[in-house]
Amino acid sequence: MKFDTRDKKPKIWNVAVVSAVAVISVTVLAAAAGNRYIMAISLIMDAYLACVIVMLITAFFRQLQYNPYSYNVIYYLGFSLLVFSALVFNVLSTIRVFSNPASLSIEQILSVLNSTARNFLILISVLIIPFSAALAISNLLLIKHEGFRPVNILGIFMGVFLIGGLVLILRYNRNFSGSPEELRRHEITMSLVTSFYLYFECMMIGAIAAGLIAAFYEPERDKDIVIILGYSLRDGEASVSVLKERVDRAIAFREKQLRETGRDLIFITSGGKGTDEALSESRWMHDYLIQQGIPGNIIVEEDQSATTHENMKFSKIKIQEINPKAKVAFSTSNYHVFRSGLYARREKIRALGMGAKTKWYFWPNASVREFGGILIEHRLKQAIILFGLIALNVILALLVYRA
Repeated sequence: MKFDTRDKKPKIWNVAVVSAVAVISVTVLAAAAGNRYIMAISLIMDAYLACVIVMLITAFFRQLQYNPYSYNVIYYLGFSLLVFSALVFNVLSTIRVFSNPASLSIEQILSVLNSTARNFLILISVLIIPFSAALAISNLLLIKHEGFRPVNILGIFMGVFLIGGLVLILRYNRNFSGSPEELRRHEITMSLVTSFYLYFECMMIGAIAAGLIAAFYEPERDKDIVIILGYSLRDGEASVSVLKERVDRAIAFREKQLRETGRDLIFITSGGKGTDEALSESRWMHDYLIQQGIPGNIIVEEDQSATTHENMKFSKIKIQEINPKAKVAFSTSNYHVFRSGLYARREKIRALGMGAKTKWYFWPNASVREFGGILIEHRLKQAIILFGLIALNVILALLVYRA
C-alpha cells in the first residue's frame, strides 16, 4: 500500500450513526417485550459490533493512505481489537441464546458487554507477560552495553506497570460475595480500573503497530529533499553510532533513487549544538556525508534546532528557500519515524519517513520513550476518550447491577 495518496481525511461519523440505530433498536425491543426478543437483541448487537469493526479497519487503511503519522492510526487499530473482543464474547452469548432462549436475559447480555474490558485485558495477558519480560531483558542489556541512566530503565517500569495491572484485575475479577450495594460498588470500581488499563493497552498496541508500519515503510524514490534528523552527541560513541545510522540510511536511499530514476536530491542535516557538544549535530552529519563522497553542493545545514519539532520547523524554512514544491522525505531511527512524522505534519510538511536500523536491545526502551511522548501529545483529546470509555463502562455496570 502506498501512503499519502488520499487528499480527503477519512471520517467515522458512520460509527456514531450505527451506534445510535443499535441503541434505539435494542431499547425499543427491550421496552416493548423485555426478554421475549432476547434473540433479536443479541443478533442486533452482533451485527452492530461487526459493522463497527469493518468501519474502524476501513478507516485505518484509509488513514494510512491519507496521513500515516496520525493519532487516528493508533485509535482505529487499537480499538478495533477491543470491539473484536466484544464481538467474540457476544457471539458466544448469541449461540447460548439459540440453544436455550430462556438461558439469558437483557441484563446478562449487558453484563457480557460490561465484562468485555476485563476479558480483553485477560486475553491479551498471553502477550503482555512475555512483552513485559522482553522489555526487562532488553533494558538489562542496554544498561550492560551503554551504562546506567534513569532513561535506560523505562522498559522495566513499563513492564512492572503492565504486570501490576494484570495482577490487580485478576485479583479482583472473581466471584464477589456481599450485599447488592457492595457488589455494585465492586463492579463500578472494577469498571474504573479496567477502563484505565484498557485505554492504556489499546493505545500501546496501536502505537506499537503504527510505529512498526512507519519504521519499515520505504518512501517512493522520487524525492527532491531528504531531511536527516539529528541526535544528541553528548553520549560519545553510542550517540555517534545512532547519528551515523541515520545518515547512512539517507545515503542508501539516494543511491537507490539515482540507480532507479537518475534523479538526485538535496540533504538537509538538521540538528543544533548543545552546551555539552563540541560541534553541532548538523555539522557532524555534513562532515560525515563529505567523507562518504557526497558533494558539498547538495548538503544544506540547519543548525538551530534542539528538538524533533524544531528539526521539522527550521527544516521547513530551508525547504521554502530551496524549492517550496519539493517532494520531501526524512531519515531517522526506526523507533522515531512515527513521532517525527507527527511533527512534520504539524509543520505542514507532507514528508514520508525512512527508518534507520537500531541495535535490537536499544529499540524497545526507545519505543517506550516514544510512546510516552505520544501519550503527552493531545492530552485533551485523550482525556475525552478515556473518560468516555470510563463513563460507558460505569453506566453498563449501573444498568447490570442496579438497585
